[in-house]
Amino acid sequence: MIKNNVTFAVIGILTGILFAGCEKTPEQKIDAANEKVGEAKQEMKQAQTDYRAEWEAFKRQSEQTIEANEKRIDAFEEKMEKAGPKMKAKYGMEADELKQKNRNLKKKLDEYKDEGQSNWDEFKTNFKHDIDAVGKTVEDLFKDND
Repeated sequence: MIKNNVTFAVIGILTGILFAGCEKTPEQKIDAANEKVGEAKQEMKQAQTDYRAEWEAFKRQSEQTIEANEKRIDAFEEKMEKAGPKMKAKYGMEADELKQKNRNLKKKLDEYKDEGQSNWDEFKTNFKHDIDAVGKTVEDLFKDND
């Protein structure tokens, strides 16, 4: 019985020494940490690249929408001129307001500065809402006057 206890104790000690020897050395830990830092830097670069691509696509699409709104407003104003003074008096102020809103959207888009992901998401959501509202109002004007 004592022999068994001593045998188990020796096996336990040897197993402990074996597992203690399997730990990473400080150099290995530093190498692993450096590797993780390198991976994090690469992920950050990729995220920045993705963000820039998303921003450029959003900006390009928004500029096209603003330009389309401008053209539709101009077409509406031409239609008002041909229709006469009653039409111009009735819708002239609305057309001017829409032009100003459209200019403000363009200015807001041009002046946007990167202030982090949450601000970008908020800006994008609000901007899309505003630009869609102008587009819908322009559409409604055309529907009312057909």
